[in-house]
Amino acid sequence: MSYRVFISLIFLALFVACAQETEDIAQTIPDRPDFIFDVKPLLSDRCFACHGPDEEKQKAGLALHTAEHAYAELKDKPGKFAIIPGNPEKSEIYRRIISTNPEQVMPPPESHLNVAPHEAELLRRWIEQGAEYKDHWAFSAPEPVKPPKVKDQQWVKNPIDQFVLAKLEDQRMSPSSPADRSTLLRRVTFDLTGLPPSPAEVADFLADKSPNAYERVVDRLLASPHYGERMAVSWLDLSRYADSHGYQDDRPRSMWPWRDWVVQAFNNNLNYQDFVTWQLAGDLLPESTYEQKLATGFNRNHPITQEGGIIQEEYLAEYASDRTHVFGTAFLGLTVECAKCHTHKYDPITHEDYYQLTAFFNNITEAGDAGGYYNLAPTPNLKIDNPKLEREITSVLEYIAGLEATQRELETSVGMPLENLASETEEQLLTKGLVAYYQLDDISGSRTESTLPGGQDGWINYNLPPTFAAVKAVKGKQGG
Repeated sequence: MSYRVFISLIFLALFVACAQETEDIAQTIPDRPDFIFDVKPLLSDRCFACHGPDEEKQKAGLALHTAEHAYAELKDKPGKFAIIPGNPEKSEIYRRIISTNPEQVMPPPESHLNVAPHEAELLRRWIEQGAEYKDHWAFSAPEPVKPPKVKDQQWVKNPIDQFVLAKLEDQRMSPSSPADRSTLLRRVTFDLTGLPPSPAEVADFLADKSPNAYERVVDRLLASPHYGERMAVSWLDLSRYADSHGYQDDRPRSMWPWRDWVVQAFNNNLNYQDFVTWQLAGDLLPESTYEQKLATGFNRNHPITQEGGIIQEEYLAEYASDRTHVFGTAFLGLTVECAKCHTHKYDPITHEDYYQLTAFFNNITEAGDAGGYYNLAPTPNLKIDNPKLEREITSVLEYIAGLEATQRELETSVGMPLENLASETEEQLLTKGLVAYYQLDDISGSRTESTLPGGQDGWINYNLPPTFAAVKAVKGKQGG
């Protein structure tokens, strides 16, 4: 082989390698780069330190975080622009990024940052396509998206498959082979109910050879009451649900009716507009129903203190802030806490915006504390409207009445009704073996004294756990 042929082959190999690298780079870049998901992360990581929203650190008067600033004429270079939509070659940002001159290249060498070739190509393509800036996704209304085109059309069973397969093909990956039927049933049952399938359900599915067997399983799981329980879990976490106050001793609070409403809302497939509206302001709707009022328990899940020595106004402010923070996370897709203290240079919510928003959640007639140890429903509260529960309560009350009737019969049989005990003399009581008698229908204080003459024979303390003190130990009629 001649020297010239050898050199030609080397150059050809290098050319093929470069062409392959260029093809690889092109395949890793979206056809239409999105500012929020593709471009902004790149600019934020490599450029915003010197050309971002912090006005005190902006160099050359250039800011790239908004279109208004990025499209403007450069202050120190008249006639030059950082970004010219549709023309990457004349856009200074692209020219600087691909420059090999250490005096011109951006980011500068001393920053120890660099832009990889595929990132430079992504930026070039974005500028070429118009360099469109977009607001944060939480401020953009969702729009229908056309399913992407894919190569393996045979694999696609529904439009969702096209999105999955398109991403796999972008990454040069192939779909996994189909799962066996037992695994498939286990996955979908866990996904929709949070529970494993029963042996009988597995057997039924394996025996069902019809083409719509899987669809029937899905329909059955969606109709299960466990579906709502499974779907409610994430919402309950986001809504900071708990059946307790959250401060100090963390005493119980009855929020479970709201929890049950959430579960039922998923099981009834309540539309999202009502799901949101009722929870935020169901009580403000014209002729609002019990269910709509109950839904507003969403705004009462926050911790509520029952400590007696608190400053009421302080905790009222904390409660309003908590409702604001959860609203921002759940419905705006934003964390708004930073603006509680100051306007943040990286936060679209200003200090003023925060307190205007908080004002909406600061109109509840409530107290700063829960109202004492035994108040299980801090005001304002809602009486439960539950026919089934009312029937159960009635049944319990009837049972108690039966016990009381039996008690009266026993009292009569021994000839000593309990209501007459207080009229007995101390000597008569002690003769009958009675050490102390407490009228437990009066617990207005922290303790109840014995009604025996003198009251020194004992008392009951109502602090938790119950403690007993100053009770005389005597020999009983039937033993110690």
